[in-house]
Amino acid sequence: MSKDSPIPVDEQLPRIRSALRETDSVLLCLDFDGTMAPIVDDPSEATPLTTAVDAVQSLASNPTVRTAVVSGRSLADVRSRLDGPSLFAGNHGLEIQRRGSVSVHPIARKRSTLVDRSCIELSDAFDSFDDCWVENKRLTATVHRRSNSPDRRETIRRVTKSVLDRVGEGRLTYSRGRRILEISPRIPWGKGNAVEVLRRSVPADSLVVYLGDDTTDELAFEAVEPEGIGILVGEPAPSRASARLDSPAAVASFLHWLESDALARSKRSQMNAVGRPSQRTVQ
Repeated sequence: MSKDSPIPVDEQLPRIRSALRETDSVLLCLDFDGTMAPIVDDPSEATPLTTAVDAVQSLASNPTVRTAVVSGRSLADVRSRLDGPSLFAGNHGLEIQRRGSVSVHPIARKRSTLVDRSCIELSDAFDSFDDCWVENKRLTATVHRRSNSPDRRETIRRVTKSVLDRVGEGRLTYSRGRRILEISPRIPWGKGNAVEVLRRSVPADSLVVYLGDDTTDELAFEAVEPEGIGILVGEPAPSRASARLDSPAAVASFLHWLESDALARSKRSQMNAVGRPSQRTVQ
C-alpha cells in the first residue's frame, strides 16, 4: 500500500458516515501519546484530554462499540492512565489484554533480558547527556530526547545502534519516532498484528477505526485500510491512513461526533434486532 497525504477528516465525513451506517459494530482503536494525550517532554506527565476521556468512556458503554488502546507504553502504564476501554495492547502489541487475560509474545518475553542489559548500557552511555534518557519498558525500551538538533539526533542514533549491535546480539532492533528511538525485539510484530488480534474480540463484520500519530502506527493503518478507516493525527505527512486530524483536541471532537453516531446506531440496531436472530459471530 503506497503512502499518500491523508485527507482531513472534515472532508471525509460523508465516507465515514456511510461506513458507519453499513455496520452494526465498531472496533475503535486509539494510540495514547499524541492521540489521546498531547506530547510532553516528560512522558510520565502525559495526561489524556478530559474531553477525549469522556467520549471514550461513553463509547465504551455503547453496546455497538468496542474500544481499544494500542500504545508503545507498557500495558500496566497505559492501563493506569485511561479507564473505559476493555481492550489494551501495550509495548506496540507485544502484550495484549482481552477477554479478561493478558498474553505476552513469547519471543519478546525471552529477549527481555537483552532489553534490560541494553538499557543499562545505554543509560551509562547517555549519562552525560542532559537532553536524553532511557525508559525500560521490560519488553521494549525507549530512548527519549528533547533536542531537535540534527547532529544531536545522529549522535543519539549512532550510540544506540552501537550498543544494540554489541549487547543485543542481533536479536534487538530500533526504529525512529517523534523525538524517540524505539528499541524492540527483532521479530515481525507490531501494532498491525495487535489490531488483528483485537479483531478476534468483535464480530467479524465490524468496522475498524484506528487513530494514531507516529511511524509505529503505520503498520496498524495498513492492517485497517481500506476496509476500515485509518486516521493520522498531526501535521500533513505521507501515511497509509486515509484521513487526518490536526491534534488530540481534534481527536476529542471527532470522538464526540462518533459518540452521537454510535448512539443513533445503537437505537437502530435494537429496533432491527426485535424478532431477528443475529447472524454475526465472535471468534
